[in-house]
Amino acid sequence: MQAAGAGNFTVGDQTMLQIYNSLTREKEPFRPIVPGEVRMYVCGMTVYDFCHLGHGRVLVVFDTVVRHLRASGYRVTYIRNVTDIDDKIIRRANENGEPVTSLTERFTQAMHEDARALGVGTPDAEPRATVYIPQIISMVQTLIDRGYAYRAANGDVYYRVRRFPGYGQLSGKSIEDLRVGARVEAGEAKDDPLDFVLWKSAKPGEPSWDSPWGSGRPGWHIECSAMSTACLGHHFDIHGGGLDLQFPHHENEIAQSEAATGEKFVNVWMHNGFVRVDNEKMSKSLGNFFTLREVMKSYHPEVVRYFILGSHYHSPLNYSNESLDNARAALTRLYQSLKGVPVSDADAAGQPASGFTGQFNAAMDDDFNTPVAMAVLFDLAREINRVQAKDPAAAAALAAELRRLGAILGLLQSDPQAFLQGDAGTGPAAREIEDLISRRLEARRARNWAEADRIRDELKAQGIILEDAAGSTVWRRV
Repeated sequence: MQAAGAGNFTVGDQTMLQIYNSLTREKEPFRPIVPGEVRMYVCGMTVYDFCHLGHGRVLVVFDTVVRHLRASGYRVTYIRNVTDIDDKIIRRANENGEPVTSLTERFTQAMHEDARALGVGTPDAEPRATVYIPQIISMVQTLIDRGYAYRAANGDVYYRVRRFPGYGQLSGKSIEDLRVGARVEAGEAKDDPLDFVLWKSAKPGEPSWDSPWGSGRPGWHIECSAMSTACLGHHFDIHGGGLDLQFPHHENEIAQSEAATGEKFVNVWMHNGFVRVDNEKMSKSLGNFFTLREVMKSYHPEVVRYFILGSHYHSPLNYSNESLDNARAALTRLYQSLKGVPVSDADAAGQPASGFTGQFNAAMDDDFNTPVAMAVLFDLAREINRVQAKDPAAAAALAAELRRLGAILGLLQSDPQAFLQGDAGTGPAAREIEDLISRRLEARRARNWAEADRIRDELKAQGIILEDAAGSTVWRRV
């Protein structure tokens, strides 16, 4: 093993990573199927509306997981799908009076824009359900051939839940308990209320594709099974998504995939917690959601990312303006420690690691504990502030380390002064601030101290802090 102050771990030390596995309900040492390689699939967006903060949490959490895995030396293949055909999409397109493809393309692009704003990297592949119809049909046919699925009288194809002995292992639900609350909706022709649809027969005005069971479209659950196994193989390392997908979506994925392939589907299941507003889950169905675009109009995207990572990914994330204000203040403190400290990309790549890096890695290796990792960044920032005046070279080395560790969280990559001046929110624009500073300097030259103080107080009331030094004035937002 490397010393605590060493840099990122080598492949031989990668078993130090512990991940909470939703399947076993335990934190386990991570052991990839192929040493040094990670294949990971995350359920992405259903593209019929703008992403809300809950979607943003999925994007940021698993982007951070990938960043840490790669920083630790793993070769990661990261797949995040797009669901571009399902009931909600069809319903919204009909409400808008537009083609499904027009709706899904518009909101896929909007999702990409939001992800880029949050600093979320591009996945290695982003399969769309409508492109994988042949693979979906093939998997459904395999399930029929193996006795796990059947074509009902209404033309739909259903999965036989009772045929799969491990059903309920991920969610902890028993077949008996599920049977009590199960029911058959109008228009369904399933043999058992527990069965779920794999292929839906065509209905007037809906997109459809030819299949051995007639024209139709895939059910939601089968899409991810077909896309993930097509991209990563029958058996891969990590499958992630929001906690709301654990049942029935991910439970059904396991049943479909393992029945179709005869192999274990996924080793580690990761689920991030809900975003809550007034102790209720944020969701479109409850109408209490905030789109990422709305939030990022008032808060710098990096503040939003910091806010998301400020809670452990398992925990609920409680949304409030106060929480975002606190995130902005905290991120501002980190950037202040970097202001005026010379650091280049070459410095960040070439500097030896300190004990701070060991502490940071230990936190991230403990089930991606971002709150503890972020606390290490503040320790680093305090050390920069302590040594900056007396040892500029040491401060520069520490600043490089702070940027390098921040990059693993997707933070602290902007120019410090640009960040400190750029997060306007509802405050005054930079041009207005510079104009007031010029008027204040004129007042000071005229020894009109009362006017100079008035302007300073006016800016302070708007969240602008002035710092006078060497005959000039710089400013930042609180």
